[in-house]
Amino acid sequence: MKRYIPYIQAVAIIALVIFLYGFSSKRNEAKKINKVQVIFVNGDNLFITYETVNKLLIQNHGTLTSQPKETIILSKLEGTLYANEMIEKAEVFLSVDGELGVSITQKTPIARIHQDGHAFYIDSNGKRMPMSSNYSARVPVVEGLTDGMKTEGIYQLAKFIFEDPLLQKQVIGIVQHPGNTFSLKTRVGNQLIELGTLDGLTDKVNKLKAFYQKTMNDKTLYNYKSINLKYNNQVVCTKK
Repeated sequence: MKRYIPYIQAVAIIALVIFLYGFSSKRNEAKKINKVQVIFVNGDNLFITYETVNKLLIQNHGTLTSQPKETIILSKLEGTLYANEMIEKAEVFLSVDGELGVSITQKTPIARIHQDGHAFYIDSNGKRMPMSSNYSARVPVVEGLTDGMKTEGIYQLAKFIFEDPLLQKQVIGIVQHPGNTFSLKTRVGNQLIELGTLDGLTDKVNKLKAFYQKTMNDKTLYNYKSINLKYNNQVVCTKK
């Protein structure tokens, strides 16, 4: 009989652990939400506010504080937030002490389009994003886009500009022409840059940077009204 005592003790300990775990789990599930904490991952709450997030959750799921944790379905809360056109990613989680955490990643606009009397952004993933009453992004404004024109080129060019520190500061406007050709409007110098098609875009921008470096050094940048990058291995400019 004595040889079975260690086994009996082990079974008793396992049973006790299971009981305590189940008891603790039940108590944890019964605990009520005492706070909702909203965190914006990619900077300030520019396009969607804390109040908007809370309002979205309350309108669709009622007041969350004081609800038992066991009644909260995190995937449904996340689905509600994902439905908002300003939100790129949403994660909802519960802490042990009853806090409901909401992690929000806002969409990043890279261009503003005015088309057929409507204005909207294109975000960093090429998706349409509505204008915000809370904040106006400092991104290039797209002109010349008429009904039926494709926006793939606009996205490619706007993303290229967004990812280049110099172009991001310098380019204030993108003009799309028939035949999927493009021009850029600039901040410093106020020139119109003729890009043509987006073929060889990197080489064209490198030529532009070399031109800027030269004209900034000799202080002649403001002498030109247009900069044409469509020709191979050269920059053709028109003087004012």
